[in-house]
Amino acid sequence: MREKEGASRISCAKKLIMPIRLAENFRALFYAPYYATEALGFFEREGVDVELLDSAAPGDAISGLRSGIIDITWAGPMRVIKARDEKPGSDLVCFCEVVARDPFYLVGRSRRPEFRLTDLPSLRFAAVSEVPTPWMCLQHDLRLHGIDPAKLTRAPDRAMSDNFEALRNGQLDVVQVFEPYVSMALSEGIGDVLLAASERGPTVYTTFIATRAAIRRHRDRFAAMTRAIGQMQTWLTSHDAEELASVVAPFFPGVAGNMVLNSMRRYLRAGIWASTTEVSRPGFLRLADSLRSGGFISRHARYEDCVELTSAWETFTRKN
Repeated sequence: MREKEGASRISCAKKLIMPIRLAENFRALFYAPYYATEALGFFEREGVDVELLDSAAPGDAISGLRSGIIDITWAGPMRVIKARDEKPGSDLVCFCEVVARDPFYLVGRSRRPEFRLTDLPSLRFAAVSEVPTPWMCLQHDLRLHGIDPAKLTRAPDRAMSDNFEALRNGQLDVVQVFEPYVSMALSEGIGDVLLAASERGPTVYTTFIATRAAIRRHRDRFAAMTRAIGQMQTWLTSHDAEELASVVAPFFPGVAGNMVLNSMRRYLRAGIWASTTEVSRPGFLRLADSLRSGGFISRHARYEDCVELTSAWETFTRKN
């Protein structure tokens, strides 16, 4: 009898639904693992009922975290680093790495098999303006190659879609974009991949972000979400681009199915998604160095200040 009662309690515990308000940073194909985690039921399997909310603009969810309108968001750790730079006592922290390498590409109108970053100053170029991280990382790459970013013939800030049209119309030579623009350029024959930013190596690009107060309130729920992401990472090791594309395609009704598939193939080949939920220290430091190099932050960012690492957290995330 006691064994049956114990089994019943365990069964009920597994069915416990814990509501969480999760804001996406913006809708993008390189966030595919988050959508797949939801679509494949991994959040639900861990007992979390995720309410996925839109953000008005990239980074807007941060104010929602502070006001308590949302519980958690996914975004670049640069938001945490910037907040701590502006206010050393900031309680924003990141955890659970998902995008571990830079998902942006340089796409050129003309095929340049021997392209080098040192070629960029002689070309008409447009950087991403919607969010700061892609340009911050690229300008640091340029500095490491001995190039002053200020000497680039850089177009005024505008949307990636506008830059893509300018590339198509011959008004630009090179654009910095993410998928599906890369696949679209190749499919239409208007551009070629000159450089994959993922080739620089680990750069922590996307994690969960929450306040320390929210972590204290929802530690078990956030730990369950982290375990769900871990299941997604395991799933990715045994499933191909076709399977991933079929899972995430419903989240992108405005993108042609073959473009979603080609995007998933390219991102999987580039290895942009983390294989573990642990936030990479080398990847974090590479991001912080880029932000410091570009003047986005004024002081060195410490991993320990920005990443949630308590022993209790590890106990929760590893219990299964």
